[in-house]
Amino acid sequence: MHSNLPKVLHPVAGKALVSRVIDSARCLSPQTLCLVYGHGGDVLRTTLDEPDLAWALQEPQLGTGHAVQQALPHLKNEGTTLILYGDVPLIRAETLKRLVDAARDTLAILTVELSDPSGYGRIVRDDAGRVMRIVEQKDSSAAEREIREINTGIMAMPTALLGEWLGRLSNNNAQQEYYLTDIVGMAVEAGLTIRTTCPENEWEVLGVNSKVQLAELERIAQRCTAEQLMEQGVRLADPARIDVRGELVCGRDVFIDVNCVFEGKVVLDDAVEIGPNCVLSNARIGAGTRIAAFTHIDDASVGPANKIGPFARLRPGTELAEDVHIGNFVEIKKSGIAAHSKVNHLAYIGDATIGRRVNVGAGTITCNYDGVNKFQTIIEDDAFIGSDTQLVAPVTVGRGATLGAGTTLSENAPPDTLTLTRARQISINGWKRPVKIKK
Repeated sequence: MHSNLPKVLHPVAGKALVSRVIDSARCLSPQTLCLVYGHGGDVLRTTLDEPDLAWALQEPQLGTGHAVQQALPHLKNEGTTLILYGDVPLIRAETLKRLVDAARDTLAILTVELSDPSGYGRIVRDDAGRVMRIVEQKDSSAAEREIREINTGIMAMPTALLGEWLGRLSNNNAQQEYYLTDIVGMAVEAGLTIRTTCPENEWEVLGVNSKVQLAELERIAQRCTAEQLMEQGVRLADPARIDVRGELVCGRDVFIDVNCVFEGKVVLDDAVEIGPNCVLSNARIGAGTRIAAFTHIDDASVGPANKIGPFARLRPGTELAEDVHIGNFVEIKKSGIAAHSKVNHLAYIGDATIGRRVNVGAGTITCNYDGVNKFQTIIEDDAFIGSDTQLVAPVTVGRGATLGAGTTLSENAPPDTLTLTRARQISINGWKRPVKIKK
């Protein structure tokens, strides 16, 4: 991977590879979830610090069979053990359930047929179609390399049988490793009929060993999400140009334009429209709201029938009521804005509470920070804030007050009054512009 980050912590659709595998496993309600780790173990344990995970260190790393041996002390002898891989992130819980059901009393293997099986272990069957063994490509004959059915590595079996088989593994092979696949031959020797199941989609069993493969799985995951959204009624301008890196919940008649990114949990209520190139993270957007292009919304709540953007930024702690207008190049931070108010042009509103039907003019800023502490600005209902106004917090603008353009307000403005802090305008007769001196 050419990275300091352990491979299984690289993200697909906003979630680490191994976390996706763990989530699928959790859907089966297992008694024990054991993670076998080697490289990057400290980072893994810090990142995945969850109470239902057991941990087993594999040191040194002597193959897949040796890895599973490290997990045995954590497993109860009754029941079934399911073996998964932390770099195969798109495996579906439905696929795993079929595999576990097939392993009631024998070994069950998840297999798939590939047009190009190069690099994978092949499933070798007898003339009756019974699985006889798995052969790794580096140990295979020319005839065996023609087999297209491959071993995904994912398998399930009764835990009691697994313990017995693992104790009999040897490393008598080209790599001098303990292959988990050798238990197939042991199952055959025991007279068991090995069962196989297949995933519905080939991409479920694709693994990651490079940034190229990581990018390929990212696009597969995003396409699957896009198709699910469209099946739920969401209209996407182009399903190939959306990125959901978390959970996106949509109501009816939602429209999403191209190149939008959704992170964390985002909820779009009915008839929301998202323009192109927007980024929404941990946000709720009320019904009928329209968000124009290049808007960024992070940890904010937007009410119904709002108009936001283009080029607007709503930062954490922003709460907008209904029918609020936030225009181009406006930034809102940790502020509440009540219904029918407008901040339409080139403004910064931070640590403020704005009432109903307030108009905030272009170029207005709340001066909320003195270099050490943050202070509140309060603008009450029906106030009008003229353009290029600075509100030096803590300060309150009374109900129905008007601030003239260019005002620097450092004291409270009374209700229903006009407040100005401008120098008197003068005109100087006979004044001449300077001219360039010739050398």
